[in-house]
Amino acid sequence: MSDFINNFWNMYVVVLVIASLLFCAFIIMSNKAARSSGPVELHGHQWDETLAEWNNPLPRWWVWLFWITIVFAVVYLAAYPGLGNFGGKLAWSSTGAYDKEVKDAEAKVAPLFERYAGMDVQQVAADPEARAMGQRLFLNNCAQCHGTDARGSRGFPNLTDGDWLYGGTPEAIKTTLVNGRNGAMPAFGTTLDGEQLRDVVHYVRSLSGLTTDNVRVQRGKATFAANCAACHGADGKGNQMVGAPNLTDATWLYGSTEALVTQTLQKGRNGHMPAHGELLGDKKIHLLTAYVWGLSNNAAGAK
Repeated sequence: MSDFINNFWNMYVVVLVIASLLFCAFIIMSNKAARSSGPVELHGHQWDETLAEWNNPLPRWWVWLFWITIVFAVVYLAAYPGLGNFGGKLAWSSTGAYDKEVKDAEAKVAPLFERYAGMDVQQVAADPEARAMGQRLFLNNCAQCHGTDARGSRGFPNLTDGDWLYGGTPEAIKTTLVNGRNGAMPAFGTTLDGEQLRDVVHYVRSLSGLTTDNVRVQRGKATFAANCAACHGADGKGNQMVGAPNLTDATWLYGSTEALVTQTLQKGRNGHMPAHGELLGDKKIHLLTAYVWGLSNNAAGAK
């Protein structure tokens, strides 16, 4: 990419722009002709039977309009970017314009968020106006993964139930929003052979009451203890400190079928929740935390 921003391309653009303006001026000058009282003559060009070119000079209004556009282009290029790396006398940039719009918008809406900054999460979650603002923040920043109804999809957690990978307290939710999360499930495809994988799959599925082979369950229990209990616990109830899910309930992030659980064990999983701290700032994060917390705590009916 650096090949396109070196000095050669800067000069290329400068020369191309200036040459284009000079060529436009040349076209005007080369077609300049004084009006005469004599007869209008043909240029000798005729096609399509009757379509002919006459030697009428260009209309004055058209010529002046053409000159005005050239002058405008020169003034524009002097004031704004367009001539290679030259930024223009006004030092305008799309990035600067965007930053100014964001700053103006932030200043305008700051009092709305300031109102809730000093309230605890439960109070904010119980306020209808705050919930409406939090919902808009959620739709703009979170719905792409978790869905507009916050119920998630395969690989993206449901935020409306009581199952939380890293904890559902206001503090845990805020930490997740600010810093993001990186959940890694190691692949055991090269560690366990095919029979061991099937045994563990049956054992894991048995923890939540799914249909299994009892013989494989008994064999898989020992393999689970040796390879999986470090994260999920000896009882399979998970560990929110590392984001290891509870395997004994009916919530399955990537699916509970034998094929999908086998795929998870064999290839591992990598989940990524992006950090929103710098993007949203403390006050918006506080409001969004309250909204997300309220989704699984019936905050709408708390007031």
